[in-house]
Amino acid sequence: MEAEHNNRLTSAEIAHLWISYTNDTMAVCILKYFAQKVEDSEIKPVIDYALSVAQKHIQTVKKIMESENAAVPQGFTDEDVNPNCPRLYSDTFFLQYLKQMSRAGLKANSLGLSLAARDDVIRFYNMALTDSAELCNKATGMLLSKGLYIRAPYIPVPQKVDFVRKMSFLSNLLKEKDRPLTAIEIANIYGNMQTNGMGSALLTGFSQVARSAEVRQYLAKGIELANKEMEILHRFLAENRLPAPMTWDGDVTASTEPPFSDKLMLFHVCGLNTIGIGDIGDSLGTSMRADLSASYARFLADVLSYAEDGANIMIANGWLEQPPQAADREALAGV
Repeated sequence: MEAEHNNRLTSAEIAHLWISYTNDTMAVCILKYFAQKVEDSEIKPVIDYALSVAQKHIQTVKKIMESENAAVPQGFTDEDVNPNCPRLYSDTFFLQYLKQMSRAGLKANSLGLSLAARDDVIRFYNMALTDSAELCNKATGMLLSKGLYIRAPYIPVPQKVDFVRKMSFLSNLLKEKDRPLTAIEIANIYGNMQTNGMGSALLTGFSQVARSAEVRQYLAKGIELANKEMEILHRFLAENRLPAPMTWDGDVTASTEPPFSDKLMLFHVCGLNTIGIGDIGDSLGTSMRADLSASYARFLADVLSYAEDGANIMIANGWLEQPPQAADREALAGV
């Protein structure tokens, strides 16, 4: 049993609880708007489930942080959302959004669980991971039932075990014909295109309703970046005669009335940047074709630069809440 005197929150636990709370307060604002606008009676329960999960997580994290007399993040409130604004996205987009965000939740909550040591934090991330999996299953099931689920490309099922015999499998230095993509490379391309497709549609809607010209310009740059990445990845699939997933830009309405604050929209984009950087990193680590790895390396540099620009806009507007950090020992000592 863990000694009672050694049961303080660790830096890893504080970090992930802080991130979870902030992200879930944002999610509540987004989902309240979705719940107000959804018309499909089969999709609404999935949105309601996601909303109830986010609200439950907020209360649990708040309780843990308050038990340690830790400052609870401000996050986002009802001031950051206007559920009565006209519809900005279709019901189909709501469902696709929930699917992609549940994927992000699975990654984030599994990392939070893997770094947790305190019993209440472990229980929370076990719950959060289960909730993310359930939301992913609900969204996937609904997409399948409505014929909207976009499956990854099919390839022949392997019939025997084989081994790589040429160095050109990794790097085509001899300018031979490029080898076919491996299953994991196809899966990564598919996942990145799905994330970018959802991001492009989300940012298209945000760009129509943002009040700040600077934010609108930033969103337009993000749309361009997402479409560029999808175009390059599409070429890799096309060279292997594999289909590319569809996009959802057509699921954005012509509304120009903002349901969300500029602060929330920009924070959401910064969160998507974090997801994109993680996806690219995973893809880079498991792609064995040099040309594909080089493309991912360029994507990573582009997204890192874009993310820095977004953080600078947040700071300039006083929107970036400072994360918990280590003590400045030199400042405390007055040296």
